Order: sequence, then structure tokens, then C-alpha cells
Amino acid sequence: MDLAQQLEEFRSALEANAATYELSLTAGALEGLSKYYELLTVWNSRLHLVAPTAPREFATRHILESLILLKHLPRDARIADIGSGAGLPIIPCLAVRPDLRATMIEASPKKAVFLREAVGAVLNHKGQASVVAERFENVPTPEVGFITCRALENFTAMIPKMLEWAPGDAKLLLFGGEGLGKSMEDAGCVASVILIPNSQRRFLFVIDKATGA
Repeated sequence: MDLAQQLEEFRSALEANAATYELSLTAGALEGLSKYYELLTVWNSRLHLVAPTAPREFATRHILESLILLKHLPRDARIADIGSGAGLPIIPCLAVRPDLRATMIEASPKKAVFLREAVGAVLNHKGQASVVAERFENVPTPEVGFITCRALENFTAMIPKMLEWAPGDAKLLLFGGEGLGKSMEDAGCVASVILIPNSQRRFLFVIDKATGA
């Protein structure tokens, strides 16, 4: 399958499955998400940003799942995305919601190069996102209202550090499985748990650090 065919299948899958994730995607949003998928596909052979995935599965498993964050992000929200990697979940969210602003924190210098390329190629609004090539615990806590994370090395073990690092009034929006939920319990953290559509064991954990719930 050539790139044009992959893009067509990817876009068709977004349109066909968006409603399952309680999403409505405009033509502009579809265009931005398609630009991101095209760029990621080209770079992936060199940097191995994500595991090889069929276009239809990438559209649902990665893009639409990432976009379930949007209902938890108010207008003009400021976000720190930890372990941004290939740009998931934050770049799809930024592509769909130009009002959002984000700092992407990624320890891998090579992945940080891709993220900067994606910011320039995918996002139309200058200053919408910045990239910091560093481990999050070595970065001063930014002035943000939300912390997001979809994947992080030793994720479960890093939960206490992440909670300590996050601003006192921030909400944390974390993707993970049952193991991540157990780590939160062990850290004395109370989270709202949302089952991701079309999944039995993948969840979005919502933590309000200000209220402890």
C-alpha cells in the first residue's frame, strides 16, 4: 500500500469511527490529523516512533483515543505533555483545538527533533507548542493547568514523582492499564477512571491534584 492509499484509509477510518469516541471532526481537523499521520509515517522508518500499525488501527487506537482528552480540556487550557515521544496524545489534540497551548517534554533528543518538525508542519498557529528535550523531573514545573501522559518509561514507578512535580492545582490526564491504576492506589492517589471506547483494559485516569480526587 503506497502512502496515498494509507492516507485515504486513515482519513476514512477517522470519519467512520469518530462518533464512537463522541467526537465530531471538521474538515480542517481531518486535514491537520492527516498531515500528522503522513509526517509520522515518513519519519517512523528512521526513528521507530511507534510500532508499525495499519492506517485504520492507527486512526482509532492512537488518534481517536488521544482525542478523548478534549472533553476534559477547557478553552485556552495550558498543558504539559510528559514523554511526548511520537506526539501522542498531544499533537492530535493541538491539531483539532487551536486554542490549546502545550509544552512537550521528551527525554530522547531524536524524538524531540521529530516533535519540533511536527509542530512546524502540522500546527498552523505559531507559539501553540514548544518542545523540551529533557526528562520531566529535571524540568522546572511549568505554569499549566493540565498534565498529560500516554506512555513513559517505567510509567508505573514514575507516578509518585509525577504527582510531586505537577502544579498543586493541576489535573492529570493519564492513559494506562490496570497496573497504572494500582500504582496510583499505592501512591495514595484517587482518580476517576474512564474506560476507553473499544477497549476492555485501557483507561483514562483523571486526577484533580487540588481536591485529591
